[in-house]
Amino acid sequence: MAAWPSVMAGRNVLMLERGDWVPRGPQNRGADGFFALTPAYSSEAPYRVLAGGESDTLGTIACVGGASVFFGGVSLRLRERDFDRDAELVGDSGAEWPYSYRELEPYYSKVEQLLGVAGAVGQDPTEPWRSAAYPQPAPPPAAMAERVARAARSLGLHPFPLPLAINYTATGSQQACVACNTCDGFACAYHAKNDLSVAIPDLQARGLRLETNTVAIRLTTHGRRVAEVECVDRLTLQPRRFAGRVVVVAAGALATPHLLLASGLERVNPGGDAVGRYLMRHCNAILMGWFPRKPAPRDEFHKHIGIHDFYYGHPSIPAPSGKLGCIQQFGTPQTDYVMGLTGGWIARHTAGWRQAAARAVAGTVLPSIVRRISGLIVIAEDKPNAENRIALAPGAANRFGMPSATITHRYDARDLAARDALVGAARRILREAGAAPVMFPYNIMTFSHAVGTVRLGADPARSPLDERGAFRGLDNLFVTDGSALPRSGGVNPSLTIAANALRTGTHIAATL
Repeated sequence: MAAWPSVMAGRNVLMLERGDWVPRGPQNRGADGFFALTPAYSSEAPYRVLAGGESDTLGTIACVGGASVFFGGVSLRLRERDFDRDAELVGDSGAEWPYSYRELEPYYSKVEQLLGVAGAVGQDPTEPWRSAAYPQPAPPPAAMAERVARAARSLGLHPFPLPLAINYTATGSQQACVACNTCDGFACAYHAKNDLSVAIPDLQARGLRLETNTVAIRLTTHGRRVAEVECVDRLTLQPRRFAGRVVVVAAGALATPHLLLASGLERVNPGGDAVGRYLMRHCNAILMGWFPRKPAPRDEFHKHIGIHDFYYGHPSIPAPSGKLGCIQQFGTPQTDYVMGLTGGWIARHTAGWRQAAARAVAGTVLPSIVRRISGLIVIAEDKPNAENRIALAPGAANRFGMPSATITHRYDARDLAARDALVGAARRILREAGAAPVMFPYNIMTFSHAVGTVRLGADPARSPLDERGAFRGLDNLFVTDGSALPRSGGVNPSLTIAANALRTGTHIAATL
């Protein structure tokens, strides 16, 4: 999105991508198609997780299109009030948007058009105003989505169709969605999900140069400018160097601060102490329920419903007061993937006849259980905290020649209380929909919604980026990924990241 305006204006644009294209075909739909099990998930130079992770190390998604290739398609705007200061959530962190929703709205609309988002206007009770309709109507809801929506309405809530960046009408170059159950966490086997890789061939046809398997390891400066981007070939480890009038870093909320810190650029920025700090990732949980009949009889995709009645708080939830976040439908997991996870657990924790017996029981019982579960995911806005951060690690460099990096993240009490309050509301909805039992929530500890580590802001002393996305202290460096967002909001961040990147890219194209 940052490249789009300059490419359309006929500028020479080079895109450096650490990974490669993700092949599309039947293999994407199997258990091995889940993102963490594919070659697109790189553990070549892992982060060491000091606090807050599912394990002690964390890899990254490295592929053309980035993490969007594996997202679930949900494309929600932040609410208009999300751009206002919220004292309860911001505290003394200084995390404030330097512009309003009104300034970002045209870019939201443009991104929705570019990604072909399918949605419905006027049903979301917190929906911000918009200047253009969705380019596609919302798809007909699956039967399970209708069931959840009826249950929510019976509780006095206002469910609405989630806007999805999925193609529902076949074109000359793109197949329509077949409603399979491998969407969230999987690359689309049919190219029907409109992730960012779908847009890149059009940009290439218009002159964009793409270099894959190219790892940026350092930005060297001369005076107030980035002079070169030092890289290595991911496969051969041979050094490469590139230069340009403008440099845009969009490596994600973990890798972007890592690169800037490895380059020592925090030293030239008046807000440099914030580089790598204020890491946010939402405080999320999945709540699943068991249903007497299969929620998805044809294994169809049914992540169709959102519920925003609790977004700004709710009379039924006395604490925490104020903003909470959203609830969204979460589909039936892919059976093969769950079986693979279970098989790995059995292999690690059992042996001999016990292992054989456990495998036999799992193979007989587990598939029938999995096929009858469906649920909801809750997304709570988390507070910006300076101690949650990406930092350089002492010791040897990683295999690409960069200093290694660490991740530290801890939720505070309000984050956890907001998540738990949303879980309680989700439990009531699932019970009303006929789930029995409703299982214990699975608290998500990944960094898939990571934002905030090189944030925008009006205060030069506390925000590394100005309101345009320019890196303070250098005249030709911009940051346009999730790290630029000063707040996480209470919805999926992908559309806001894209809109902000398009806004910054439009500024760059106008000034070149």
